[in-house]
Amino acid sequence: MRQVDLVRMIPCRAALSFARCLIRRKIVVLDSLEDSKLSRCLSTVDLIALGVGSTLGAGVYVLAGEVAKADSGPSIVLSFLIAAVASVMAGLCYAEFGARVPKTGSAYLYTYVTVGELWAFITGWNLILSYVIGTSSVARAWSGTFDELLNKQIGQFFRTYFKINYTGLAEYPDFFAVCLILLLAGLLSFGVKESAWVNKIFTAVNILVLLFVMVAGFVKGNVANWKISEEFLKNISASAREPPCENGTSIYGAGGFMPYGFAGTLAGAATCFYAFVGFDCIATTGEEVRNPQKAIPIGIVTSLLVCFMAYFGVSAALTLMMPYYLLDEKSPLPVAFEYVGWGPAKYVVAAGSLCALSASLLGCIFPMPRVIYAMAEDGLLFKCLGQINSKTKTPIIATLSSGAVAAVMAFLFDLKALVDMMSIGTLLAYSLVAACVLILRYQPGLPYEQPKYSPEKEALRSFTNATSESASQPIMLQGQGFSLRSLFSPSALPTQQSSSLVSFLVGFLAFLVLGLSILTTYGVHTIASLEAWSLALLVLFIVLFIVIVLIIWRQPQNQHKVAFMVPCLPFLPAFSILVNIYLMVQLSAETWIRFSIWMALGFLIYFTYGIRHSLEGNSRDEEDDEDAYSDDINTATEEKSAIQANDHDERNLSLPFIFHEKTSEC
Repeated sequence: MRQVDLVRMIPCRAALSFARCLIRRKIVVLDSLEDSKLSRCLSTVDLIALGVGSTLGAGVYVLAGEVAKADSGPSIVLSFLIAAVASVMAGLCYAEFGARVPKTGSAYLYTYVTVGELWAFITGWNLILSYVIGTSSVARAWSGTFDELLNKQIGQFFRTYFKINYTGLAEYPDFFAVCLILLLAGLLSFGVKESAWVNKIFTAVNILVLLFVMVAGFVKGNVANWKISEEFLKNISASAREPPCENGTSIYGAGGFMPYGFAGTLAGAATCFYAFVGFDCIATTGEEVRNPQKAIPIGIVTSLLVCFMAYFGVSAALTLMMPYYLLDEKSPLPVAFEYVGWGPAKYVVAAGSLCALSASLLGCIFPMPRVIYAMAEDGLLFKCLGQINSKTKTPIIATLSSGAVAAVMAFLFDLKALVDMMSIGTLLAYSLVAACVLILRYQPGLPYEQPKYSPEKEALRSFTNATSESASQPIMLQGQGFSLRSLFSPSALPTQQSSSLVSFLVGFLAFLVLGLSILTTYGVHTIASLEAWSLALLVLFIVLFIVIVLIIWRQPQNQHKVAFMVPCLPFLPAFSILVNIYLMVQLSAETWIRFSIWMALGFLIYFTYGIRHSLEGNSRDEEDDEDAYSDDINTATEEKSAIQANDHDERNLSLPFIFHEKTSEC
């Protein structure tokens, strides 16, 4: 009987130990913020330029025309405003973590600190995919734009002599894109300060060109293009022999400022949201920027503001210069300048577009090796990827290897089918960072060690006393039992009970939002048909969402203060989670299948290498070995005495396993 119980106990303990490995959290020591293996040489201006350059890519020259003609019309300015608000929500969550944990790693590190190792690896693995595909696709776009200036002579040459006839591969190998990626990867490995200067030059030229476009648009524009009548559009459709829509309106909408209605404006906002992706590269500079606790939040918020003003101004100028239904979807600005009689301005636009692509490419390559370096430093990826060059203070192996992979993809593959996979990694990271902010703010203690006093850490000095007070008082409250009253009338300070409740509710909120997104995406016709089950389910999801957010809102927050904190908690992070998960559900099934293949490869690496070499697991083994073995010896002695006294307590049956087990070993 005892042997049977022992056999049952061993798998249970092994499973428990394995589960603890998956949820172990990283302990970040902030005792010496100025110490870093990387070169701490970037300023706040460098971060703003990096964020603007990465976010304000060639999309500003193309996206406005596509969305205005197909979805929003002149109300594209509102589409960009809505998209900017949704992006700022994610940006504020990144900004708070940048102030709390100013280390390299971005969303990977933030997730590791808050919710554990497995989710951190998933986040980091998907960020790597996003940056690799982003780098390859931007490099091919740069090559294609340059080819357009040469009347497509480069493409014609390679199609003639190097044509590839295989499904899934590119039409021809793009040698130009390969050279561009390797050139910028070499620049980054040479030094971060030099790369920052090059990025500032490209970004400055891009901003100047966009200012020229805005001024030209407002000078040559006509407000009448925002007030086109529906009758005029119907006459144009009739003259073009194009049939009207089902509701009798023109194919160009009903005219006016919102020709496709508010629904069209929202549809345009969903597309414009991706135009603000890229600011997260700022969060990877935690160990390379001076005064990161202030510089990172300022850099993220300012770069998003600058990008919004640029998108808003360019889209307004474009729709004022030319009626929205005449816009060219591939090259709207050159065609618009031709329309107003400023044909030579297209060369200025081309120069700005190349500079924007160059800055965007640098913004894609820059964070990629830093996420790889952070994961390798933690032992989740191969240790060689975490090597730092002693002269340049850059992760040279991670930079060159990731650049080589991106170059191969740009050289051979057709990336159009893979670009949507970038969205999964980015949106998943946004969702997890927002969830981590919710969880972290309601914890009774902080998942990282407090720094000691020093003049450089004055930003953290003022709230040490408040932290110690909030950490000591909850201990007296942890003995309280759970009750319904504690949901809406909890204690004044966070307890282990309240933090566990918030963690559970945040997870439940994510699944709830997923169900709501699936219903509103694939069940929209049943909702429009007023079917009872779909309406009841919709109301249930919305009511539960509101109730959960209100319960979280009523829970006590940690009193610890940092240089920047997300306002309107928990409403702003909760809405950010809603937006991000909804956009993830919109992606195609083929994209999710490719994503699953990538994740399978990642799990293979993690469960065969990362989980055994994790720095957190190894360090805890060393710290806990002496205590664990002394406890085991004491337990063995007690159980031996119990056996001699004919004590039939069944716990002595676990002696053979307990004695040899290390508490943190996987």
